[in-house]
Amino acid sequence: MTQAHAFMALRAVLFALVLIVASWLFIKLFSITYPFWIAALFAWMMQPFMRLLKNKLRLNSGFASFFGLLVGIIVISSLLTGIGFLIFFSLRRFFEQVPMWIELGSSKIQIFFNDTVLPFWQQGLGLFNSLDQTQQDALKQSISQLGTQLGNLVGSTGQALLDWTSRVIFGLPGFLVAFLFGVISIYFMGKSWHSYQSAFRKVIPLSVRSKIQAFIQGVRVRLLGFIRAQVILMFITAVIVFIGLLIIRVDGALTLAIIVGLAELLPYLGTGTILIPWGIYLLISGDLSLAFGVLILYAIIVVIRQMIEPKILSSSLNLNPVAVLISMFAGLQLMGAVGIIVGPLILVLVMIFHDIGMTTSVGHFIRDGWKKT
Repeated sequence: MTQAHAFMALRAVLFALVLIVASWLFIKLFSITYPFWIAALFAWMMQPFMRLLKNKLRLNSGFASFFGLLVGIIVISSLLTGIGFLIFFSLRRFFEQVPMWIELGSSKIQIFFNDTVLPFWQQGLGLFNSLDQTQQDALKQSISQLGTQLGNLVGSTGQALLDWTSRVIFGLPGFLVAFLFGVISIYFMGKSWHSYQSAFRKVIPLSVRSKIQAFIQGVRVRLLGFIRAQVILMFITAVIVFIGLLIIRVDGALTLAIIVGLAELLPYLGTGTILIPWGIYLLISGDLSLAFGVLILYAIIVVIRQMIEPKILSSSLNLNPVAVLISMFAGLQLMGAVGIIVGPLILVLVMIFHDIGMTTSVGHFIRDGWKKT
């Protein structure tokens, strides 16, 4: 290895260490100041509307910020209320069917127990009585150990659920305080946004400002593309579920399709959180044809989603489909199911840095060192 290669390796290691430390510091800083980062994002998004208020209605910065904040809260509240009502009415129609399903399932479970479980149990008792005393004692001990393990599992699961509920309840005051600080910060940041911009221009060099502006523009375009891709995938999933439920003759197909489509927002199972338990319930209750129909529908959704997701993400984010597949697989291996979403997001950030020339600058630094002036 030559001296030049050694310096290149040293600069690469130095850059990696700086990147790791900077990422750790940013995560720590964000965790204790996140209301103000979110407030700054909202204040930045409000600027076009605030400029409209100041230019058309001749309002000063304070009133423009106040009305912008008020309109923003009303719009977001309206959207959340609309989504909430949609989910509420969909769930209400869904749960209206639950008593009928429970009654039907109970009767089928009773038939299944009488025709299958009870004869098997009687056969098992006959086999148990045919064993000698030592074998009976060993079997009883094994059953007792199995029951103890199941009891411990149920107890630990219940304790974990109780701990999670307690954390959510005790975390509500902190969330409300953070929300209050965020709302107040949005007002003051919106009111003084131009002074922040002036200070930013004075402190930050023009070359760095241009990089930051290009990064923000790239995030805006790519983030909107990512949201667009997720909405398209949700819509396609809901359409497939609706058509499939119509084919297998399920009542309330539209409502169920909307619920399953919204379940795609869940980062782990998505549609599986609804279709898999439903299919298992139908299998236990003895409705085999409908159970196989639901499970086959879930398999079709998974296959189609895996086929179209890389293409939709690549077209919406202007990325190579192979790169999207690699990022999804790497994210799945490193972070589990949530990595399927995180992986493409990291790829998007890397591509934004590439678009604004940051990766090229890093490559030049590793290869040649600092520029000589």
